[in-house]
Amino acid sequence: MTGVHATAIVLVLAAALSGCTFSNSASTSRGTPHGEEMSVDQFAQTDFDRTVTIAMRDNQTSLQKLLEKLHKRNPAEWKKSGAPDLATALKAGRSAIFTGRAPKQLEGLGDIRILSVSLDPAYQGDRVAAFVFGLADMIIQAHNGKTRFYVSDQLNAQHIYNAARNVEIAAWLLASRRDAAGKLLLLSNEISDTQSNLSFEREFGQLIGRLDLVANLLDENLRRIGINYMQSLLFFNFLPVR
Repeated sequence: MTGVHATAIVLVLAAALSGCTFSNSASTSRGTPHGEEMSVDQFAQTDFDRTVTIAMRDNQTSLQKLLEKLHKRNPAEWKKSGAPDLATALKAGRSAIFTGRAPKQLEGLGDIRILSVSLDPAYQGDRVAAFVFGLADMIIQAHNGKTRFYVSDQLNAQHIYNAARNVEIAAWLLASRRDAAGKLLLLSNEISDTQSNLSFEREFGQLIGRLDLVANLLDENLRRIGINYMQSLLFFNFLPVR
């Protein structure tokens, strides 16, 4: 390694460790792809770890959007929580997504059990908060309870694939589950003579797409490890030891 290269590496590491950040070259404006700014913990992540971490970040963003859309379409639900206004209810819902703390009425339950309760006609609590938290907890539990991923993490492709199918089921139940009087438990997508609102379907589709992508990449990643090993034997290449 030349002196110039060594100096450059030292400067980059020093900047990272001192808390400096490097802006991603991609724009972070609406409708354009964006990653995350440089941080120290990224040195413990592979490219695949970064992919899964960003996918999880975007999943949490989609869940927050669903929370807001559903609360706006169903204002009677957030009022059940005792929140003085919509902004307060949304703040509490977002906090639950990121902290993993279930609403009080659902303490002791988790992931698919909360989803089931949220779409039970007998449930009397904030149905929107329960539904979105159930989705969030289910997705995070499928990723071993984590939202950031490092080289030491081992994810199960089948669990994440199952989470994608659960989102499909939840979306279908949301659009079809009714009370004894035949009224939808929650209003979501709307198609009528006067307006069309399929924004909920788009968010669910993005959640499903990201989960399926991660599940497929996990399966491919394991397959490539085996192929690379076989190639090394085929071409008599020694494996690196340092």
